[in-house]
Amino acid sequence: MSTETPASQLHFIGQIVRDDLASGKHRVIHTRFPPEPNGYLHIGHAKSICLNFGLAAEFAGTCNLRFDDTNPSKEDVEFVEAIKRDVTWLGFQWAELRHASDYFEVFYRSALKLIRDGVAYVDDLSAEEMREYRGTLTEPGRNSPYRDRSVEENLDLFQRMRAGEFADGSKTLRAKIDMSSGNINLRDPAIYRIRKVHHQNTGDAWPIYPMYDYAHCLSDALEGITHSLCTLEFEDHRPLYDWCVDHVDLINHPDLWQPLVDAGLPTAPSKPRQIEFSRGNINYTVMSKRKLLTLVSENLVDGWDDPRMPTVAGVRRRGFTAAGIRLFWERIGVSKQNSIIDMGVLEGCVREDLDAVAPRRLAVIDPLKLVITNLDAAHHEELTFPNHPKDESFGTRVVPFSPELWIERDDFAEVPPKGFHRLKPEGEVRLRGVGIVRCDEVIKDAEDNVTELRGTLDLDSRTGMPGSERKVKGTIHWVSARHAVPAEVRLYDRLFDVIDPDDDSDGKTYKDHLNPNSRRVVQGYVEPVAASAQPEDRMQFERLGYFVADIADHTADRPIFNRVVTLRDSWAKQQ
Repeated sequence: MSTETPASQLHFIGQIVRDDLASGKHRVIHTRFPPEPNGYLHIGHAKSICLNFGLAAEFAGTCNLRFDDTNPSKEDVEFVEAIKRDVTWLGFQWAELRHASDYFEVFYRSALKLIRDGVAYVDDLSAEEMREYRGTLTEPGRNSPYRDRSVEENLDLFQRMRAGEFADGSKTLRAKIDMSSGNINLRDPAIYRIRKVHHQNTGDAWPIYPMYDYAHCLSDALEGITHSLCTLEFEDHRPLYDWCVDHVDLINHPDLWQPLVDAGLPTAPSKPRQIEFSRGNINYTVMSKRKLLTLVSENLVDGWDDPRMPTVAGVRRRGFTAAGIRLFWERIGVSKQNSIIDMGVLEGCVREDLDAVAPRRLAVIDPLKLVITNLDAAHHEELTFPNHPKDESFGTRVVPFSPELWIERDDFAEVPPKGFHRLKPEGEVRLRGVGIVRCDEVIKDAEDNVTELRGTLDLDSRTGMPGSERKVKGTIHWVSARHAVPAEVRLYDRLFDVIDPDDDSDGKTYKDHLNPNSRRVVQGYVEPVAASAQPEDRMQFERLGYFVADIADHTADRPIFNRVVTLRDSWAKQQ
């Protein structure tokens, strides 16, 4: 067990875990990642995934994946499968896959216990009336007129709720705590409501469903979770979390969880400790599931996995690496201080990972033809290029060369600005891996647009020749026009063009700040080896950025590449 990590390297939750193990409070730690399957995970959820699974790995514990599926009207099997894919792709494997719905019978039995103990009652107030009785932050609430029903009446009514006798919303089961509490969450919160909705896991077996605050803590306790990690907005819910765990007291009432034993589900109830940490907020994007759903439903993006979306599926399709995301959250760390993180930090971590693992390839995305006139038109060579300039273990590849080349249009300037060191009329530049070429002639169309360049190759400047060491200021890349493969290249950028799209102080909504240049599709050419990439293969197009073969659309016959990130942070100067 790796409990010897220096305290200086542990965040505050890691220190708590280390101390709990050292003191003997826990022999083994158990954590969980508990998403509600009502949408796709976003990059902020990845922080919780990395934290929960990471702590379990660091301290030789276990981490469950549990779906908090207590609100069936908003949940879907599609989201369940997507979440499982995302967690696996991020590099983690859960110890057990659980669902809150696995425990519905336990929750029901526990509610009956609370009623028998006189700390829960059936209420007939409507949702609107309940809000009125609850009070405000500055005014105490009022007791419901149904609060003092007898235990027998409450048991009868709750069992009839379970039997489906009453209409949706007509009754709720509430915990009897304190309507004058300064914490509104303790003002007799609802713990069950009637909702006759089909459930993805349990079908139509249950006409009543537990509320999140009630089900979540009992799920933790049933699974033996030692450290229940959640974000800061649940800090005020912690007293209710502890109240439910203490009053149900699963540890001392095995009859409540006997159904799990009968079903063969390993169960070792604990008294979990809730610990809060700050959310992972990133600028230039939105993290609200509601807002992300709106972007999808209003066709403002091309689905949950649109490469501009901050969903895990989206950034994966964009080409972000799981290692880069894990590195990002490791560097950001864990604290109780809310902050907004610069998107450039995330992109930088992905860039750093790709620099190490991405092979280099040649591609041209805004092509201009360059014809070398002092080579025979049928001339053909196969040049050897390293796959990675910093790592010989990547090996080499063959790149075809011929007299007709595609170069980047912005690597030529007819009237070059000051400091321009690429190709210009009568100027010289080094062709990557070939030698020095001189621009002799500029061909234009009837509209005065440059359509072709013609030049001569200094044969004495080629590798192995006496003039190969001759210096020129610029080096440009190219692909052989005869051998290059046409490719669609999707140039993605940030979805929003303002730092905080959620800021509506100017009267605008996040939808008003969508970046019109967040996606640009161009037709380019890639070297043959790049075209043979498999979907999700990542590479650096030299001098252009990091790219990935699109996981959904790329084929060998129709190569499609997404730009992951540029070679350098192009937004830094704008902030």
